[in-house]
Amino acid sequence: MSKEAKSSSLIQIDGLTKVFFTDEVETHALSGIHLSIARGEYLAMSGPSGCGKSTLLSILGLLDTPSGGQYNLNGLPVANLTFAERSRIRNQEIGFIFQSFNLIGDLTVFENVELPLTYRSGMAASERKDRVARALDRVGMAHRTRHYPAQLSGGQQQRVAVARALAGSPSILLADEPTGNLDSKNGEAVMTLLAELHAEGSTICMVTHDVRFAAHAQRQVHLFDGKIVAEGELQQLLAELEQPPVRIAR
Repeated sequence: MSKEAKSSSLIQIDGLTKVFFTDEVETHALSGIHLSIARGEYLAMSGPSGCGKSTLLSILGLLDTPSGGQYNLNGLPVANLTFAERSRIRNQEIGFIFQSFNLIGDLTVFENVELPLTYRSGMAASERKDRVARALDRVGMAHRTRHYPAQLSGGQQQRVAVARALAGSPSILLADEPTGNLDSKNGEAVMTLLAELHAEGSTICMVTHDVRFAAHAQRQVHLFDGKIVAEGELQQLLAELEQPPVRIAR
């Protein structure tokens, strides 16, 4: 990749490693990862369980730190950021969508989406409420603002989680198995929503084990034993892995 392309990347990582130490045993979760994500791109990361994809996503979201290598977010090296700076960037630049939804049970739908915005200094209450209303309307949940998570289906809870991520107008959406706790119908609905958000300009990086859902992204990378072993569009990636092609039902 050229220097010009690297400088225009929203995310740029070079030689990233992550090693866990437990009882004198070294576990190399990531080994020399090189990856660039452009603004407005939709990237899917796949691979078998334990390959390092969720660890990589946690590092991208500043929830974890690498053992080595370089990570630039929006042109900013993140290695020497303070705890407060990392928290601020997570709150303002990164939207998280988790497999388990991570909604707070005793807060309403509206309050769940609003909560991250309450930590933004200088944001007026009127702006918070406007952002929440627009985000819930965007995901088709404006009619459920006063409901609690337990009163929603799994698909509805995930839509609220997407709205929570969107309300902050992040630079990138990080989705960790966003369909993992959903049936096929609700999973497809959430994937359609993510595709619509990407078409509107959102940058998305998604971890998924399902090749059908990875096909929604414009680019896929496949991890194995902490390394990227294939990269490209779906059919090209499968060819590199010497797997038979699959037909994607649309």
